[in-house]
Amino acid sequence: MSMKEQLRLSWMLGLPAILAQLSSILMQYIDASMVGHLGAAQAAAIGLVSTSTWLIGGMCMGAASGFTVQIAQLIGAKDYHRARQVMRKGLVSVLFFSILLGLAGVSISGKVPGWLGAEPAIVTDASSYFFVYCAAIPLMQIGWMASACLSASGNMKVSSMIYVIMCILDVVFNYVFIYVLHMGVTGAALGTAASEAVTMVIALWYLFSRSPELNISQDRHGDWRPDGGTLRKALGISGPLWLQNVFMRGAYVMGTLIVAPLGTIAIAANSFAVIAESFCYMPGYGLEDAVTALVGQSIGAKRRDLAKRFAWINISMAALIMAFLGVLMFIFAPQMMGLLTNDADVIALGAKVLRIEAFAEFFYGVSIVGYGACVGAGDTMVPTIMNFASMWLVRIGLAFILTPKYGLTGYWIAMCIELNVRGIIFALRVKGDSWMKKVLV
Repeated sequence: MSMKEQLRLSWMLGLPAILAQLSSILMQYIDASMVGHLGAAQAAAIGLVSTSTWLIGGMCMGAASGFTVQIAQLIGAKDYHRARQVMRKGLVSVLFFSILLGLAGVSISGKVPGWLGAEPAIVTDASSYFFVYCAAIPLMQIGWMASACLSASGNMKVSSMIYVIMCILDVVFNYVFIYVLHMGVTGAALGTAASEAVTMVIALWYLFSRSPELNISQDRHGDWRPDGGTLRKALGISGPLWLQNVFMRGAYVMGTLIVAPLGTIAIAANSFAVIAESFCYMPGYGLEDAVTALVGQSIGAKRRDLAKRFAWINISMAALIMAFLGVLMFIFAPQMMGLLTNDADVIALGAKVLRIEAFAEFFYGVSIVGYGACVGAGDTMVPTIMNFASMWLVRIGLAFILTPKYGLTGYWIAMCIELNVRGIIFALRVKGDSWMKKVLV
């Protein structure tokens, strides 16, 4: 492939993935807005358990990745029969995993708010939301797995459209359950679950009957029973991803604890600034999805040279796009904060920290897509260690030093330094060849 063809293919896969990330972020905004209109207590109930739901979501995505990386490499090797076999075994495996995870969550749903220090006024709503979320985990898991299989096959367009459909359905179902049926916070959870159920059916239908590489009509008597070899390979990929999920979420919780003593203005500014910045790093996560598929297929085709070129093409695209958005964020930081709050003090402090973070966007893009390239090659343990060291030693370490002296500004300086460090170490990792040595096919 010529460089022009590689660029075109990267952009063709990356653009739908970016749009999917945009729809996901918009869904979060819409959910927050619709629940926020019910009152502060209802919004707080969902916010309280959000870190727990993020942790569970990360576990589900990690479980799916264990199989979809294998599928991408097998498709790259043009071994479509084995790719379909791994898909079947993967769907059954993640179904059992998600059922166990859902049952565990349901069993502790009444206790989680208390463990998190909930005020009595929000315990009932928080427990109800978490209960419905956990009960719907199998729907979410299978839907994600089916969409991820399509992405692994290189079909980013359909998998991205599924996320867009889910975003639209989420608004419709939320409106019905929250406002028409007057089910409040529980209705918000049911609305999300209903949208996941519909999109799961759509994703499975397309995967099984329309995907050129993975539709099961090509070998109707394939084996659905998980085998030890497939599971061991999946665990070798998923295990480090689960570990990273715990490390990263734990670091975010620690960051919240560091910021909390700074007072209401700082807490609000920090929260809104994180939301505002999400529009800058959204393209990075979209290109991460694309590069994982491109690298996986290239490795499967025994084209490590092509895998490395795809990695650097997508890293460069993400870094440049995010750097450009970082410049816009620096210029329009007050306006971005003004869209989220009317408090002048919160706007001023939030704009200040956003302008600090603008200097991290270039290398943040490098780290996001560099990590996606490593995952596509099945290289997950070393990147997990790199992320852990960067988050806990650099960000949290500096935050403990700088925040007491400089307040929220100090915390965001620590974050800015850490993201630049993380980008540099991922660039060095991708520059070498050791990340491409784990071939799964």
